[in-house]
Amino acid sequence: MKFKRPPLEPAGFQLAPMIDIVFLLLIFFIVTWNFSRSELDLKVSVPSSTDSKETQSRSFQEIIINVRQDGSTFVNGEELSQDALFAKLSAITRVNRDQPIRVRGDAATDFQYVVKVMDICTRAGVWNVSFATQQAGGPTATSP
Repeated sequence: MKFKRPPLEPAGFQLAPMIDIVFLLLIFFIVTWNFSRSELDLKVSVPSSTDSKETQSRSFQEIIINVRQDGSTFVNGEELSQDALFAKLSAITRVNRDQPIRVRGDAATDFQYVVKVMDICTRAGVWNVSFATQQAGGPTATSP
């Protein structure tokens, strides 16, 4: 007995799923680029060090505190007073005791401003603090 087979449709390339994936990737990269861009304060020029360790990967949860030359502190592009910074760090450490903090102090700032930020971190219970430096003539890196 001979069965009739329906003719096969020609194989086609589905373009809609590929366009969806490309748009999702585009959205992902735009969001992550904007996230990393907001953390770095362009008005802060970190000091250089010959022995700084070059780190390409950072913790996703890391909070960056920028200390400008005049002593003002910025977190995520928002200027915070000392009390507001303490309140923010205290609330964060209540949730995560191991919260990493990176202090980006300007090279020309008075050391006293950086010490004030360190005191605030200590009072808030933050112990995982690092300082941002850049290699002499190289990209930004951190030294523990």
